[in-house]
Amino acid sequence: MNGNSNQNNVRVYREKLLMSKAELARKAGVSPLTIDRIEKGKECRMDTKRKILFALDLKLNDKDKVFSNSS
Repeated sequence: MNGNSNQNNVRVYREKLLMSKAELARKAGVSPLTIDRIEKGKECRMDTKRKILFALDLKLNDKDKVFSNSS
């Protein structure tokens, strides 16, 4: 049901930095499985979004560029 309803650009930004899922997960302090789920459009907590933004060297006000359906 959640499917692709929460499309985001995490993969796009990660690949621009030539970063693997495992590398992003380590830098963000989350599991590689979490990164995989988020890239597939699954929902995640605001705290996790913040960690990912910082791991991608982005700022909090970039969240709408990365997480299009952010609340």
